[in-house]
Amino acid sequence: PGANRGYAPEQLLMQFMLSVWCGANRFEHGEVTRHDGVLQKLFGWTRMANFKAVMRLFRKFDQATNERVFGAWYAGLFSQLRIGGLTLDLDSTVMTRYGAQEGAAVGYNPQKPGRVSHHPLLAFIADTQMVANLWLRPGNTHSANNVLSFFNATLQRLGDKRVELVRADSGFSEAAFLAELEAKQTHYIVALRLQQPLQRALVAQSGWWPLEEPGAQGIEIASFDYQSGVWDAPRRIVAIRQHIEQRTPARGKTLSLFGDDPAYGHYRYSALVTDLKLPALIIWRTYRGRADCENRIK
Repeated sequence: PGANRGYAPEQLLMQFMLSVWCGANRFEHGEVTRHDGVLQKLFGWTRMANFKAVMRLFRKFDQATNERVFGAWYAGLFSQLRIGGLTLDLDSTVMTRYGAQEGAAVGYNPQKPGRVSHHPLLAFIADTQMVANLWLRPGNTHSANNVLSFFNATLQRLGDKRVELVRADSGFSEAAFLAELEAKQTHYIVALRLQQPLQRALVAQSGWWPLEEPGAQGIEIASFDYQSGVWDAPRRIVAIRQHIEQRTPARGKTLSLFGDDPAYGHYRYSALVTDLKLPALIIWRTYRGRADCENRIK
């Protein structure tokens, strides 16, 4: 920035944001806004930087620098919130990439098998619809990789704000993560992977009760205690099953062990683990609020 042709970092960042606001989705698209004299005059710039200057600025940031800079920035931002306990939504997703983007790798990609992708971790404040944290990871990264570090880094960004409830997808269902939540006395509702022992536990339940309300035909709920082989103690499970022929579409997954069974093959199942003592229906409805994550991701 000190060179004769240098630019203040503030201008480079504002140019980048301005290009995004105007519809850019590649760095090269910044040339469109760069040559717009009206925008240059509106923002009071004597000249506008080439998009490569923005790229050079971003290349100075590595993971450690990102955490230091954005950790302080987020902490200052969230310190201004005047709300009590927060609901923190954690998610992971697969973002298909085209071309040779840095960090893109071939991994689990249900939409485009064999295509390179990124597999980021994301955290959202449900109460204010704000992004709390995001780690971009290669597409071949396991879902549970670094989830504990990601969670603790997110708490640091929130500063003195108390997280009262954590809702997370099955990528966060590792035993160490659940134990960390319990150690911090943080309530949680986390989706579980339907591994074979859990599938057997689901079909062994006899306490399924149907929802008797408009629009809920074909949905049944059960609540029971279950101990995974990697858990130190049993935890409460809220299970949901939806009849494939009565629900369009039926949410959840077919049990791979019992897909051909006439009694269980007509259902799609999902399971939530929680420490809350609320009625099972309230647990499920509370977790469904996490669906708003998809809007933030888009």
